[in-house]
Amino acid sequence: MDAKWPFVGREDELRAVRRALRSGAGVMIAGAPGVGKSRLAAEVGSAVAVRAIATETTSIIPFGAFAHVLAGSVPSGENLLHWAERRLLVHGADPLISVDDAQWLDPASAGLLHHLAVQRSARLLVTVRDDEPLPGPIAALWKDELLVRVELDTLDVAQVRRVLESVLGGEVDGETAETLALVSGGNLLYLRELVQAGRAQGRLTDASGTWCRRGELSVTTRLRELVSERIGHLDPVEREALELVAFGEPLGTELLSMLTCAEAVERLEDRGLVTELTDGRRLLLRVGHPLYGEIVRSGCGALRTRRLRRLLAECTEAAGLRRREDLLRAAVWRLDSGSASDPRMLLDAAQLAWGAQDIRLAARLARAAVEAGASGDAVAMLGHALAVLGDAGEAKALLRLREASAVTEAERAQQALALGLALSRSGEVEEAHRVLDAAQRSLTEVEWRQEVLIYRGAMEFFLGRLTQARRTVAGVRALGPLTERGRAHATALESWLAAHGGRHHQAAVTVEQLLTTADRWRDLAYHGLPTALDARCAAYLFAGDLPAAARAADSVTTLVGTQEVWDMSVAGFGAHRAAVSRLRGDAHEAIRRCRQDVEHVHRLSPYLARCLGELAQAAALAGDLTTARWALERAEAIPTRWALTDQPVMLARAWVAAANGDLDRAVRDALAAADLAAKRELAGFQLLALYDVTRFGGAQLVAVRLAELARRMDGPFARLCAQHAAAVAGRDTAALRAVASAFEQLGMLLFAAEATAHEASLLRKLGYGAAARGAETRAWALARRCPGARTPALVDLAAPDLTPRQREIVQLAARGLTNRQIADRLTLSMRTVANHLQAVYDKLGVNDRAEVGRLLSALAA
Repeated sequence: MDAKWPFVGREDELRAVRRALRSGAGVMIAGAPGVGKSRLAAEVGSAVAVRAIATETTSIIPFGAFAHVLAGSVPSGENLLHWAERRLLVHGADPLISVDDAQWLDPASAGLLHHLAVQRSARLLVTVRDDEPLPGPIAALWKDELLVRVELDTLDVAQVRRVLESVLGGEVDGETAETLALVSGGNLLYLRELVQAGRAQGRLTDASGTWCRRGELSVTTRLRELVSERIGHLDPVEREALELVAFGEPLGTELLSMLTCAEAVERLEDRGLVTELTDGRRLLLRVGHPLYGEIVRSGCGALRTRRLRRLLAECTEAAGLRRREDLLRAAVWRLDSGSASDPRMLLDAAQLAWGAQDIRLAARLARAAVEAGASGDAVAMLGHALAVLGDAGEAKALLRLREASAVTEAERAQQALALGLALSRSGEVEEAHRVLDAAQRSLTEVEWRQEVLIYRGAMEFFLGRLTQARRTVAGVRALGPLTERGRAHATALESWLAAHGGRHHQAAVTVEQLLTTADRWRDLAYHGLPTALDARCAAYLFAGDLPAAARAADSVTTLVGTQEVWDMSVAGFGAHRAAVSRLRGDAHEAIRRCRQDVEHVHRLSPYLARCLGELAQAAALAGDLTTARWALERAEAIPTRWALTDQPVMLARAWVAAANGDLDRAVRDALAAADLAAKRELAGFQLLALYDVTRFGGAQLVAVRLAELARRMDGPFARLCAQHAAAVAGRDTAALRAVASAFEQLGMLLFAAEATAHEASLLRKLGYGAAARGAETRAWALARRCPGARTPALVDLAAPDLTPRQREIVQLAARGLTNRQIADRLTLSMRTVANHLQAVYDKLGVNDRAEVGRLLSALAA
């Protein structure tokens, strides 16, 4: 590895190596090529007396790896092995000898190392590749337990992220870290080449303080040479077998056996160029490393690439499209090979791609279906996909141009739905309503009348007309039984309405029940899955169940599969996860979570406003006014902001004002946000806005409204917000302490700290100095657990000032020692110990050892 790269991600292994060497043992570091074995050995330090590097060239030269230290002739009659040993031991007693790539040692050198280990005349630090056979004496070093073996695995995503952030000097967004970890296979050597290439080509850039990937990372010439050397020579049959796996992975062994020689595949497997995995009872093959596939694919010319993809498609079709993924893969191979001609196949595949929430692929397949002669439903699907992806202008133009292609009621309904969505996405809400209303009047089939009404209800929700949206959905059900598609869409919309209307328990239960049948409708109901998942996140968040909200947001990737969730109909799930972190008090984690979505959600998407609004709030909370203002300005510039995506922007305005020190404006902005949320019937956002007024110092203005709202909302969060405001307005210190304790139990540490700070302020005003100091200390200790958070209530908190001697005494007291025991241990008088403890109690505002013990962890941080 390049010495300029910091040593990150291998700290545990380095400690294991150093621990073994300190104990007098030798160490063998084993791992795949490029995982960092040599770098780990180099980190051991200057204690190495002799360094040797074995190569394939030196493997045929006696003592070739040690030629630089074994120069000179062997005295007549002296044993060669003893002579070599004596020359090495001139570097001191028990020297540390480091040998890199010991699998290539010549027999003499291998025998020398084994002799040194057996005689314990030197400590050995050797690295070996686990994909190469070892000379017998070297294999015996660990088999006979002469050395401690340390296995060096590839880096996982978290380790890759740490390495990247150390190398790049800043945060790296999650998707970029995951992509680089996947493509590099956790191999440090490959990772370095990818990073250097990405930076040189401008495809790995610093965007607003976070490093992000822009487009595909190209393979450099050096990386191509490194990987090609690892792949080695392939005969023509092996080459084509590896190419088929590279283009078709994961590729079933049955399908591959129809296309190539089984013996060639076995040879590839023996060399680690392909690996097996199972899917139920199916045996599948992948290339042995992601970069193998990249190199193999890029080495094929255009004609060869098309031929291989056509072969894969033909064999898949010949074997029968028994699984849904078979149809999708065959259609994509047909499309990529230029042999796609069946519009029905392309359209069915587009439907499956949408079911997997890969909207970009769905749009590509739908466009191919239209170009292959499909009309009606293919045009509708393409328009729908374009609207979701943010190309509302193209979607509107396409749908109006191809309006005549809609012949059946199903086609006319789907085109109307797509056009309504495109108009809504571009801010033409009234026109969208007219399109849907006209379709509703012209349709006779109940199924499509219901579907149009559901979309109408969704648009009413986007406008903040929840009561009207509920009536619309009720009208949908009154028309008769729903299809699977209609049921999924209607139920998902109902869960959305419940989540934002304060009926959080109902929303969560509805979503959980709906998801149990997802396999029946996910390919049919375009918006069912993302809407349900979004509603579930909101329900748990507004109820105050942060662990459940975090699990709901994190489950999106699992439920969607391997596709990028930014292509989902409802994007911005990172904003939900960021909100969880912010409510926990971790502003820096909230910022990191938001930035990932901000870089991927379409620049005109209404959901981008939610991401930017959340980013602005988190940045303001962390005191980063530059980022907060940038995010707020960008959010306000988005032309279309639906009610649920506009409210976070309004809350952000208040927090930017507060971070700027203008609390009067912050209160006014928060009240405006609460008033608009009330008008829009968005109870959750109304709660957040009213509670922000309390946090800005205006509890008297909102206590009554919060109490009334808490009676209408599920979950403990609304109740605690109301109790906090009532306690501040009523000057009730006991109630504030109870509220803080309840917030802490919910994991809302920042709110607990603020409630405790309000308690301290009130106690001081009431003249209870010692109690006030105790509350201030508790507030400070809670705030310490909220990294980066700065709020008006916490701005004046200061760390308790204890002397080293006071800290020493109070730590012993917290462990249960008596004054006499402390005095005896520290050689002090009991009076001195008592005086120090009393001084600590006065500074911390506490009067017993148990309370001091609870604060020690924060004081020591």
